Amino acid sequence: MKFLALSKKEALDILSNRLYILLVLVQVIILLGAYGLAAASSVAADPQLIDTWGGGRFLRVGLDVDEKGSLLDESLRREGLKVSYYSVEDGRRALGSEILAFVYLKGGDVAVEADTSSVFYTVMSEKLRRATSDYARRKQFREAGLPASMISALENPVNLKVVPRNRECYRPLVLESSYFVEIMYGFIVPFILFLPFFLGSNMVTDSIVGEKERKTFEVLLMTPLPDTLIILGKIIPPLMFSFLQGMLWIIILSALKVPIYNIPLILVLLLFTGLAFTGVGMFISTLADSTKEANSAITVALFFATFILFVPLFMDMGPLTDLVPMIPSAVLVRLSSCPQCGPEALISMVPSGVVSVLIFAASIVSFRREGVIRL
Repeated sequence: MKFLALSKKEALDILSNRLYILLVLVQVIILLGAYGLAAASSVAADPQLIDTWGGGRFLRVGLDVDEKGSLLDESLRREGLKVSYYSVEDGRRALGSEILAFVYLKGGDVAVEADTSSVFYTVMSEKLRRATSDYARRKQFREAGLPASMISALENPVNLKVVPRNRECYRPLVLESSYFVEIMYGFIVPFILFLPFFLGSNMVTDSIVGEKERKTFEVLLMTPLPDTLIILGKIIPPLMFSFLQGMLWIIILSALKVPIYNIPLILVLLLFTGLAFTGVGMFISTLADSTKEANSAITVALFFATFILFVPLFMDMGPLTDLVPMIPSAVLVRLSSCPQCGPEALISMVPSGVVSVLIFAASIVSFRREGVIRL
């Protein structure tokens, strides 16, 4: 009963903390903002998506007025580019204000002057590359005097037929873009799901150090409760709230058409990761005697945790590369993005679980030692 009273007190303290409620809302904003940024970046970087979503109207290109109606003009328009006609001097003056690129022929070769400061430069350059390749190929065919039927066959040498498999596992994604999939599953999904546990470790630290500052920590240790129940009463509420937030973020991502696979395994991984973060928070709280000192220490600890969890996803770790698939963030990426994971997924979770249990066990030993010293 006293254990439940302690847990209830900690839960009410969390719910009555306006800063915590604000941080939950901030996490929602971060989730939606990251999702929108990934979607916008994917559209701006993909020539097919930008046409589908109506962004092609921003891709205005200038062409030498002497090439109006030419083969080059046709190739540019086939890429969905908005073509305007200028003299060479006027086209260069309009570059950056009215048009994103100016195209003209120079000695029989295609010359392009582009505004590299534009956010659409990447997709514009890809479209121009394809247009110039199409122009060179069609020009070569025309100069060779090939019949139209042969030209059509040469322009479309292979008919690709896709045979769908595992359609029962297919879930539509909001954007069929390799960049969107990479940025969402490679960073945003693990970051969003781990973020509540970052905050949870801070809540544990504030709770225990707050007892010290209020001079009630010794009183708490003298209650007729075993150390184990005191520890559980302190950590279960923040761990539970962090876990519920992670589940909520999964639901929101699924509603945004970002399918999350292997949810039961992901929840187990989050639980173990939460134990590790909670253990770090509890360990720091036993060493710090003030909230300021504890906040500084937990900030440093979370910085190193962020480095360990996310930097290996983007960098070559050299001799440590073989260890990258076993870090929690890499395991989460694999689980969330793969509809069918075999036994190797469970095996890859074992190191994270073992390390998390060891960190939590070390924090319990530290908490008990601190209690003995104070009593």
